[in-house]
Amino acid sequence: MTKPSLPDLLHAAVTAVGGTERPGQIAMAEAVAEAVGGAAPEDSEGSAGEAQRSGSHLLVQAGTGTGKSLGYLVPALAHGGRVVVATATLALQRQLVERDLPRTVEALHPQLRRRPQFAMLKGRSNYVCLHRLHEGVPQEEEEGLFDPFEHATPTSRLGKDLLRLRDWADETETGDRDDLTPGVSDRAWGQVSVSSRECLGASKCAYGAECFAEAARERAKLADVIVTNHALLAIDAIEGAPVLPQHEVLIVDEAHELVSRVTGVATGELTPGQVNRAVKRAAKLVNEKAADQLQTASETFERLMELALPGRLEEIPEDLGYCLMALRDAARTVISALGSTRDKSVQDEDAVRKQALASVENVHAVAERIANGSEYDVVWYERHDRFGASLRVAPLSVSGLLREKLFADRSVVLTSATLKLGGDFNGVGASLGLAPEGTEGEDVLRWKGLDVGSPFDYGKQGILYVAKHLAQPGREGSRTDMLDELAELIEAAGGRTLGLFSSMRAAQAAAENLRGRLDVPILLQGEETLGELIRTFAGDARTCLFGTLSLWQGVDVPGPNCQLVVMDRVPFPRPDDPLMSARQKAVEEAGGNGFMAVAATHAALLMAQGAGRLVRATGDRGVVAVLDPRVERARYGSFLRRSMPEFWYTTDRNQVRRSLAAIDAAAKATEGE
Repeated sequence: MTKPSLPDLLHAAVTAVGGTERPGQIAMAEAVAEAVGGAAPEDSEGSAGEAQRSGSHLLVQAGTGTGKSLGYLVPALAHGGRVVVATATLALQRQLVERDLPRTVEALHPQLRRRPQFAMLKGRSNYVCLHRLHEGVPQEEEEGLFDPFEHATPTSRLGKDLLRLRDWADETETGDRDDLTPGVSDRAWGQVSVSSRECLGASKCAYGAECFAEAARERAKLADVIVTNHALLAIDAIEGAPVLPQHEVLIVDEAHELVSRVTGVATGELTPGQVNRAVKRAAKLVNEKAADQLQTASETFERLMELALPGRLEEIPEDLGYCLMALRDAARTVISALGSTRDKSVQDEDAVRKQALASVENVHAVAERIANGSEYDVVWYERHDRFGASLRVAPLSVSGLLREKLFADRSVVLTSATLKLGGDFNGVGASLGLAPEGTEGEDVLRWKGLDVGSPFDYGKQGILYVAKHLAQPGREGSRTDMLDELAELIEAAGGRTLGLFSSMRAAQAAAENLRGRLDVPILLQGEETLGELIRTFAGDARTCLFGTLSLWQGVDVPGPNCQLVVMDRVPFPRPDDPLMSARQKAVEEAGGNGFMAVAATHAALLMAQGAGRLVRATGDRGVVAVLDPRVERARYGSFLRRSMPEFWYTTDRNQVRRSLAAIDAAAKATEGE
């Protein structure tokens, strides 16, 4: 039988989802096919590892509207080996599993002569735990188990959520939290779920045969395509206990998020409340001496944290060092005692013991990690108005970890609308542990960067305006000239504005100022759920939406209701951000340009994502306005501009007002028709 051609397969898939083939999508599919061609499918001879050594990895930038999901799914399905697709957002996971994969598999079946199976896999705490649901939650204040269903009044929010969860658990096929609509609070979900450390294990659990998390793992073992998230991919790489089945090809979508997600998983934290919970959970299960030792260390830690000032700890202070060693040693003693004592008077002892062990093991691991003081870790104090002080530790860089764990023995394709910063892929490549593209050497990972462009004509559809006449933003201060400029731009646009601010304080100040002077509704992030705010914004042309980080990446409003995207300033990391400043310093000490490698790259990625909110469809028109003159005046300004879509560029404020007024008039005329 002749092998079906990639163009034929892609055509069938695009037709099935009601899309349009685009040159960028075809170029992407061909590049992905070439990259995964070196990985051995299941029925071929030799290991995937051997094959991969002759293949290469791919970084592919595919602009909004390219159809990148099919650009990687079609060649991956045609390849025949097992594929893992990791995404950052729930929305894309759902799109893949509920829409793209079912239609694509059916469309390709006549030519492939097989129906590849697919499954979704997430971390254990995303699935309802039947043991928790039916037996209750081990609580330190009670003798044995606390039944939240009896203690929560049916009329309370928690009570209603828990009763609904119990009914839902009898109906659901997946037990996946994301399949529950409407959702429930984190507090309610915490009563019916467990972490992997708290899980009894299927063989020891009375509900093991019916377990939703175990069922998801079994489905994944049988699947040809496994859709997961960046966090689970990071856990799989870092913790050494494989969660994902063996696979020949890894595709990372929304890859610009990967480094921050992996950093998050590799970050440890200690708080007085968390240590105190560990003490209470273990106290009834171990001898008095072991419990007292941990209690004493916990009290010392709590006293130290009351005095903690936010900021990086370049060296661990002597008193904190002694305290951490005491916590580590006491936790180790309790862990040994938990393993060697039994107490039949404790109801459902296995569950109580497992929860206690998970809490104490976490305290031990983080205390030991910080006390040992690795040069590859950054340690700092944080203080939160509501939750108090915490001690945190994160890796200085995850590039070595990614190079070792991500790219070994499989082909990796990383894709996003924003991977090419300042004109090339080397900045993002370096953060992933890759040497500059084209570097030769025995131990150098081979990779290729490809920008397949976008179906949009950015030069005709959008304007990039930099307000170079404004004063340079300082760290503090009201920026009245920026607010005046913003008001004039919004008036010219007739509303229709997405305001992206570098801090919540700046967004709040702008909303407060402009609500008093403009006759348009201004929505502010935090005043309603994000989903509700975006729906309201998308539904009313005169409305503006102001907010911070999640809006830079999470808004998809095609059409005339979002025709002006404003960035108040270049979103550099805060100078007092302990992790970012430590990473910047490390690059400088190694002879590199720390500012460009860390701060400017961070800002460029966010600005590229923010600018991407403007043009979401071929008919969209509008302006991206950056109210920070440094994008025009500073030496790094050209790097930031090259990282954004290739809009028509201007610093002429009058030109921009005329353009916005014309775009507004055209939109109103269309609405009138």
